[in-house]
Amino acid sequence: MARAMFEYTKTVLDKVSFDATLFCKELKKALQRLLPYEVEELKIFIKSLILQNPELNQCLIYLKP
Repeated sequence: MARAMFEYTKTVLDKVSFDATLFCKELKKALQRLLPYEVEELKIFIKSLILQNPELNQCLIYLKP
């Protein structure tokens, strides 16, 4: 079940990546929901999204420990 949540989170973040504010909001929700090892995987996914959409760079603040 947890893996399904991770995949769902990636899908949502990908779909809202056009709007940095909405992306940050969804990212905050995801960080509360996911397991610690999934958060680490999510960081890798988000960094690849940022390469495509540099305006999402401001959301990296939520990934800091």
